[in-house]
Amino acid sequence: MMVAPPSPGSDSPPHVSVLLTEVVAALAPLAGEVMVDGTFGAGGYTRAILATAPCRVFAIDRDPSAVATGRAMQAETAGQLTMLEGRYGDMDRLLAQAGIAQVQGVALDIGVSSMQIDQAERGFSFAKDGPLDMRMEQNGPSAADVVNSATEAELADIIYHLGEERFARRVARAIVDARADTPFTRTLQLANVVRGAVRKSGDGIDPATRTFQALRIHVNDELGELQRGLEAAERLLAPGGRLAVVTFHSLEDRVVKNFLKKRSGDMPAPSRHLPSPQAGPAPTFTLLGRKAIAPSEAETRANPRARSAKLRAARRTDSPAWTDGGAS
Repeated sequence: MMVAPPSPGSDSPPHVSVLLTEVVAALAPLAGEVMVDGTFGAGGYTRAILATAPCRVFAIDRDPSAVATGRAMQAETAGQLTMLEGRYGDMDRLLAQAGIAQVQGVALDIGVSSMQIDQAERGFSFAKDGPLDMRMEQNGPSAADVVNSATEAELADIIYHLGEERFARRVARAIVDARADTPFTRTLQLANVVRGAVRKSGDGIDPATRTFQALRIHVNDELGELQRGLEAAERLLAPGGRLAVVTFHSLEDRVVKNFLKKRSGDMPAPSRHLPSPQAGPAPTFTLLGRKAIAPSEAETRANPRARSAKLRAARRTDSPAWTDGGAS
């Protein structure tokens, strides 16, 4: 019998999983299969997977708060859910420690969750005052450590490359000038400095958005973790296994798109003026659709945070995982 979707409490989850129906359709879980929810968060994908088929789910998260939620849910699922604390980039090692060598599906929802943003004490939000933290694992160097210790050139590079901020140098200079008087400790303290350096644009986006994005990605090494996660999923998925990845901005989507294009053999033909490249490893994925799936208008109306989301999905072939480590 299929297990009813578990709930950690009587209240609705604070995080709304984006493209939920589409992710579950791409994973297509079947009875007896083993699935991985690599970014558990509030458990939206895990609930939907367990409600779709009597399968097993191994959920992973590095945020202690999310792990606590998952372990509470685990107690309600009669052995169908196993919550693992760690990074999804280590999923093959974490599953091996649990005695699982291969799985039939992997779901990844990249970036910060709504519940992390909405908790001011986590320091992710430029709209709410809180400690300038941004650490998903709640250990290691914080965003405050970065803005107070990095050089002006280092800050400019972080903000430009990870935030795609045109005025990165101006923002970095403003941060360095401000910290000379008072070190940064609070989110609104930093947000106001950025707002003073970057004029508000006509699109209505807060001027602090890109700088906060850049610092969050840097503090948590999110792009590096994404690359490692895709490679780990490639090693862990059984032939015919499905991979579904939801991203929220162009930097993340570019990593996923390039990985899947390369791993599926869908690379542009070389110039006829160049020597033919030697054949590389056999493709390890088949794309499930050539274009990314975007949320419907109804979903973006109901959940404005979904507006930039993209889903890319692929099916694992029976070829060995690549060992070059490169996919970008």
